[in-house]
Amino acid sequence: MRLLQVLIPAGKSSAIEGMLDDEGIDYVLSDETSTREVDAVAYVPLPTNAVEPILDRLADLGVERDSYTVVLSAETVVSDRFEELEERYSSDDVDEERIARQELLTEARELTPSFDVYATMTVISAVVATAGLLLDSPAVVVGSMVIAPLIGPALAASVGTVVNDHELFLKGLKYQAIGVFLAIGSAAVFAWLVRTLHIVPPGLDPAGITEISERFTPGVLLLAVALGAGVAGVISIATGISVALVGVMIAAALIPPAAAAGIAIAWGLPIAAVGATVLTLVNVISVNLAGLLTLWYTGYRPDQFVEVDIARGKFRRHVAAFAIAALVCTAFLGGVTYTSYQLSVFESDAQAEIDDVLDEEYDAYVLTDVEFVLDDEAEFQQADRVAMTRQVDTIVVTVGVPPGEADPELAETLHTRINQHSEEEVSVQIRFVEVAEH
Repeated sequence: MRLLQVLIPAGKSSAIEGMLDDEGIDYVLSDETSTREVDAVAYVPLPTNAVEPILDRLADLGVERDSYTVVLSAETVVSDRFEELEERYSSDDVDEERIARQELLTEARELTPSFDVYATMTVISAVVATAGLLLDSPAVVVGSMVIAPLIGPALAASVGTVVNDHELFLKGLKYQAIGVFLAIGSAAVFAWLVRTLHIVPPGLDPAGITEISERFTPGVLLLAVALGAGVAGVISIATGISVALVGVMIAAALIPPAAAAGIAIAWGLPIAAVGATVLTLVNVISVNLAGLLTLWYTGYRPDQFVEVDIARGKFRRHVAAFAIAALVCTAFLGGVTYTSYQLSVFESDAQAEIDDVLDEEYDAYVLTDVEFVLDDEAEFQQADRVAMTRQVDTIVVTVGVPPGEADPELAETLHTRINQHSEEEVSVQIRFVEVAEH
């Protein structure tokens, strides 16, 4: 609930009191003794979702032009008439439980810090995330999300669109673009220093670290994180719920992939850098798209009727632009997901064929290892599961055999059986390890 403190301009007392009485709203008037041309100060307790229509009524009576209104949070109001007012405005719909448009604008502006603070916190967050990824420490990565100041700019762009505040929209968009650049750039510089100064082992393969590899080859499923963060962020701010935890969720969609992109740049892995950067961009786009759609659905519009059509046009254009950009990036993620699926299916089929051949014809053999080697023409080969062109070139099968019982024909048999599942020819190598028992 909220408490409105309304400075009633000279000559407007009767009109404002009449409006409040017509609405069945309790209020208290206090005489104003300052030099301002104000008759009194009205203290008006209201349910949260009643604030916007009452503020609009006050604006129609000239309060915004001739004085001002302060909106405060109130813990509780004990009044039978207030309970009746709550029942009148009560609803189970999200769009009826939202805060006032005026409060939303204030929240969006306050959640966007000054540029110096924003840039500094973004760099620190990216550096901490980079350290967490290299340490393969989820706890450190989560810590980096907590300090990331990303929710403000993400919501500012959406709020600016639906209420036709062009300056707020541009500020949110600019902050997000600069934030992505700063996060990737600072992560790359920090990762390069870590590698150059040998703070990590010289032979460290970043693609072999779980926290990093999943962001080098992102899948479509990761879109759910960004879309969910955008919707949750808007609902939280629109309903007056604390946005701290939701801010962590938005940061989860943006900071780790940006840090992964920086690591890929520092290690000279261009395709991995592209994958992580695309994931970062599609997450930024998805957060904005989800935020826009959710805000419009909850009923936010400009305060001036003549601006509603303008805002609707901007909303459609921005949604279209974000949707097209999201589809382009999603096509890339879809390609990665599909190639990952193809590789997984082939590896599963090849493993099954190897097991079947050994069980059917070589009971004395013991399978010890199967290694899938990527095509030498793959653009990125730092790990067996992180190539964008995921084509297996060679399968190395290691088996334990009794002394003198190695059968060279096994390679030909496996080659024939395995290549039934591949469009491109895959070579098979057999390593026999003699096993003697005493």
